[in-house]
Amino acid sequence: MAQISVLVADDSAFMRKVVSDLIAADPELVVVGTARNGSDCIQKARSIRPDVITLDVEMPVMGGLEALPTLTTELGIPVVMLSSLTQAGADVTIRALSLGAVDFVPKPSGAISLDIAAVRDELVRKIKAAAAISAGLVRTLARDLRTPALGPAPVSMPTTPTTPTRPSTARAAARKVVVIGTSTGGPRALTQVIPWLPPNLPAAVLIVQHMPAGFTRSLAERLNDLSRIRVTEAQGGETIAEGEALIAAGGRHMLVAADGALVLDDSPPMHGVRPAVDMTMNSAVDVFGRRIVGVIMTGMGSDGADAMARVKLAGGKTIAEHESSCVVYGMPRSVVERGIADKVVPLPEIADEIVNAVLSV
Repeated sequence: MAQISVLVADDSAFMRKVVSDLIAADPELVVVGTARNGSDCIQKARSIRPDVITLDVEMPVMGGLEALPTLTTELGIPVVMLSSLTQAGADVTIRALSLGAVDFVPKPSGAISLDIAAVRDELVRKIKAAAAISAGLVRTLARDLRTPALGPAPVSMPTTPTTPTRPSTARAAARKVVVIGTSTGGPRALTQVIPWLPPNLPAAVLIVQHMPAGFTRSLAERLNDLSRIRVTEAQGGETIAEGEALIAAGGRHMLVAADGALVLDDSPPMHGVRPAVDMTMNSAVDVFGRRIVGVIMTGMGSDGADAMARVKLAGGKTIAEHESSCVVYGMPRSVVERGIADKVVPLPEIADEIVNAVLSV
């Protein structure tokens, strides 16, 4: 099997050395070059044509965000971002994912020689996943499929002339719930679903995106800026309400308690991840029974499949993203192959299917 070729871009010579050594330690990967900044990265990417690029955000001359459109839209090369564990770093990372980066690996700032070794397995795993993505899909990721900008939505619920664009008053406690699970490719996928849900959706929306602590707040803020429904990062203790979405905080499981309130949980990872979709969705089934819609979108692994089977058994509705629009067809595949998906649709159709399903449960 041919090795996966990787170009490493970082302004720090020390970081270039550390990352290159971590990558080269895997026999399936080979570092074919390094770059000092975005301009250098573009020049070398054009001549070397690596399978994957690891890209730092903050670099002199040209930063990662500036280089990203050329690397993805023009060259069609999958990019994995290296992101600092700061709020500013998280904000930029979410922006990079919206611009077409496939995934990211958080890196600490400051002295990092010991800490970066802890992310080796994640780095290698994500590079290998990125290498499997076609140039065509990389180019698709680099452009929005549709941009709502808070304009008229393609899906709607019965309304009155006084229905606000985004309700400012307290909403009713949810009688129905939508649980969405996703991983690799999820931040961008969510921007193609959540902004297209109507403000008077008669259900709460719970989102589990596999992310470390510190990044889900930025994701929630970006989705909130784009959407009619209110989107926030879960803090614990909230009573889930109709027409509102809550994102599981990175690094913590999100559970629905018997009284409909959210609980943040620090129990061990499930399927190697925390938050885990199965944890949230299973707890929601316990409380809502058949009044639940389960949605599984792009991502590695099989998290969510077991809980989706319970949703199906309880009489709820299940939706899986079609392979054609997935960055990684892992989590949805697990649902589809078990025969427990009521609907299997590409990303642009998922919001419509959620509304239809909410009306029928």
